[in-house]
Amino acid sequence: MVKIRLARHGNKKNPIYRVVVADSRSPRDGAAVEYIGRYNPQLEPSLIEIDADRAKHWLERGAQPSSPVRALLKKQGIV
Repeated sequence: MVKIRLARHGNKKNPIYRVVVADSRSPRDGAAVEYIGRYNPQLEPSLIEIDADRAKHWLERGAQPSSPVRALLKKQGIV
């Protein structure tokens, strides 16, 4: 199953996330099929950049977003 989820990057106590499309069996920070955005909760307001066209493309093909990604997609008006 393909999932849209967050991959953690950045330093210790300074998380920055990439929004990735990956196989559900791969590790959190493992190989991804495609990078479709980024999320930085450290900024005020939080930085959310998601490629809407690619997100819709993967959702149409059955990719399941994780709970945090679903909330980000709603904030961006994609879902």
